Amino acid sequence: MPGSLIVKTVHKPLKPGHGIKFGLFAGIHGDEEAGTLATQELIRWAAERPEELHDYELHFYPICNPTGLALGTRHSHSGLDLNREFWKGSTEPEIVFLEAELRREKYDGIVSLHSDDTSDGCYGFVSGDLLSEHLLEPALQAASTFLPRNESAIIDGFNAVRGIIKEGYLGILSAPPEQRPHALEIVFETPALAPMDAQVKATVAAVKRILAEYRELQAYAANL
Repeated sequence: MPGSLIVKTVHKPLKPGHGIKFGLFAGIHGDEEAGTLATQELIRWAAERPEELHDYELHFYPICNPTGLALGTRHSHSGLDLNREFWKGSTEPEIVFLEAELRREKYDGIVSLHSDDTSDGCYGFVSGDLLSEHLLEPALQAASTFLPRNESAIIDGFNAVRGIIKEGYLGILSAPPEQRPHALEIVFETPALAPMDAQVKATVAAVKRILAEYRELQAYAANL
């Protein structure tokens, strides 16, 4: 079953049970390799430099659409765009598996990694926790070392301000609708036609900045 082919790698915090829990998801579209490669790079970083993530529990899902990856297609082998199927009662095995993961883990934050072949720069979607927008801005700044930001007023059919979109598609990978408090949710997009190496570096830089900024914001809130 395709769902059983989805592999999760977990990085545990140095002090068990005291980590900020984030889920990082890539490859929900099988032809978007940059996010998968970036996630594999982040897994190596977590393994080699655990002290830099001492207060995080990170769950990495590098390939959320294994049949799409094998076929080199956006859709799964069933012909569906899996990133429109969440929380709609879908019986697709990948969705059943991932929804079960999302319900069980109750992530504090969810970061989804994508590539867009119609974009000339990096951009992202934010939803959920109000902190999302404040984390995507520095993430886009970090990514701009390697790739430009998409400055268009309309991106992917949505209103955007300096690469930040506050709307989104229905049925995308997200926290369970009933989860409270709702998870911070960010979708980070690279321009798919850019060199793969630059896409991977931009994505890794963006995720690292999201994690660093979230840690700072949590520490600040705790001192209020």
